[in-house]
Amino acid sequence: MTDATTPRRRPRRRIAVIVVVIVLLVAAVVAAEFIARSVVTGTVRSLVVENVGLPDDQDVDVQVAGLVLPQVIGGRLDDVTVASDDVELGPLAGDVFVELRGVPVSGDSAADGGVASVRLDQDQLRSLLGQIPDIPVGTVTVAAPDVTFETSLSLFGIAIPVGVAVTPGAADGDLTLTPASFAVAGNALDADTLRGQFGGVADGLLQTSTLCIADRLPAGLALTSATVQGQDLVATFDIAGGILNDAALQNDGTCG
Repeated sequence: MTDATTPRRRPRRRIAVIVVVIVLLVAAVVAAEFIARSVVTGTVRSLVVENVGLPDDQDVDVQVAGLVLPQVIGGRLDDVTVASDDVELGPLAGDVFVELRGVPVSGDSAADGGVASVRLDQDQLRSLLGQIPDIPVGTVTVAAPDVTFETSLSLFGIAIPVGVAVTPGAADGDLTLTPASFAVAGNALDADTLRGQFGGVADGLLQTSTLCIADRLPAGLALTSATVQGQDLVATFDIAGGILNDAALQNDGTCG
């Protein structure tokens, strides 16, 4: 009876051993993935804090899409995102979100490129617009889709209050503010009507204002859009992949 049942027990033992081995392998892979993700995200965070000049305790969220271990073995990370609030980036200060694609693990070659956005609240936007002459930043308010401010025009020696709504945008890497509408004594006016009432005195308000910020940002960042979202201004940049290893792209750009 014992001899007849022994052969039936051995396959079960072999299956049990195989199951144990598989479980151990899976556990090892999971542990390796956890370690790889922890090392990669920690390294990226340290580089961001060091290169951007952030405080050591700055809250920086780093995410790597997909399984990290195979990407590390392959030498390139498919998609890396970095987010942090209240970051000073050249002349901009706000909440920053960065996404880079095809990031080399070794760091000695270019990434595939990426995008970045900086979200500025009303106070942060006022600080930025303070660099544009003749904009009374204390009156600046933000409400989609425009930025508004209060100024005045002189007519026959009398200062006439004028409300101005401008639409943010980007052109050739510069921040632009294009007049959208005006208000005088509670009445909405278009550009032609304002010019008809004030003549050449209104020319300054009718022109698009520009602010170059390229000379205070790495050359590898190019402003592509600026839009009002809710009560914030969101500036979006294209990131050149070579910014990771090209000193020329890491240095400040130029205006004009």
